[in-house]
Amino acid sequence: MLWLFVLAMIFLALGWFSVKRGTTLQRKTGLPTGRLIYADTHSQDWQPAAKPLYSATYRLVGKPDYVVETAQGLIPIEVKSGPSPQVPYLGHLLQLAAYCLLIEETSGQTPPHGLLKYADALYEVDFNRELRSELLDTLIGIRHAWLVEDVERSHNQLGKCAACGFYTICDESLDD
Repeated sequence: MLWLFVLAMIFLALGWFSVKRGTTLQRKTGLPTGRLIYADTHSQDWQPAAKPLYSATYRLVGKPDYVVETAQGLIPIEVKSGPSPQVPYLGHLLQLAAYCLLIEETSGQTPPHGLLKYADALYEVDFNRELRSELLDTLIGIRHAWLVEDVERSHNQLGKCAACGFYTICDESLDD
């Protein structure tokens, strides 16, 4: 009977250490406390891939890295592996805004903000009227670009150019 008591105490201690470590890691990352309700783990574990969020209204589909249910509401989190820029890139902000819009469409709850987590920084981005408007204008611009024959390069980033599927045939590549 004593061995059962000792075994129970060991499991209790392991559980306490596990919770303590999780709380410490959560605090270090700056990510919100809440219930994880969505995770796109990029096939890093045995879990099936997360189903994309879809909006027929906006003809938009996406897979946020995480969605956490907090006291403030549903919060999308986009994790970037690289170092933080001085100010988040517009593309990253619009990607996060798209996830906010998708959450609103699929759950009926408008996220108050989203989180951009870089390797060395965390940005809280309000999902406000201005960001929503910028996203919707961008979606219109993308759909318009589908209809034109030639679309001009929209950046000056060599790495982005080199990773483009049209790099070898592009008249505007940056390696010239």
